[in-house]
Amino acid sequence: MMSRRPRESGDSESRDGESGDSRNGGRRDDARKPAANAYGKALGLLSRREHSERELKRKLDRTGYDADQATAALAQLQQQSFQSDARFAQLLVRSRVGQGQGPRRILAELRTHGIADSEARDALDEEGADWIALARQIYRRRYGAKPAADRQETARRAAFLLRRGFDAATVRAITHADDVDDSAEEFD
Repeated sequence: MMSRRPRESGDSESRDGESGDSRNGGRRDDARKPAANAYGKALGLLSRREHSERELKRKLDRTGYDADQATAALAQLQQQSFQSDARFAQLLVRSRVGQGQGPRRILAELRTHGIADSEARDALDEEGADWIALARQIYRRRYGAKPAADRQETARRAAFLLRRGFDAATVRAITHADDVDDSAEEFD
């Protein structure tokens, strides 16, 4: 059996052969990781779940990869069809519809992931969700078949659906609330 020599305090060589401070894993703070590793890291992230291009860039940057290396790795992944913003948008829309979220909230989330409005709307259209039926289902699950007791309760129920991302016309049709604000609709 081979015994290992204990590391002396003067050793500057880390386990992987890189020189540097052992407190940060043998990597210098100013050293950037190689491009091949950026591809491997991004591929590893994609093997767990879909990511948008913006999300992958942010994660690679945070991990310490150079912006040019990350861009090259992402271009290669897109060329190989391993990363696709359209596929990411479709999966996110399907997931959020299953959670009972409305189209406005889903669009807002897709924008935060860097998905273009045209791709986001295509993903929503492709899902083919019946938004009124979905809002009705969420409303019944939350409040049952019992009607609202007063205007304040009706407004509270309408606000619930608006927060879920349903548009004012849908909310008005379900809750019969007259005071639902249409002003936010112009941002869609």
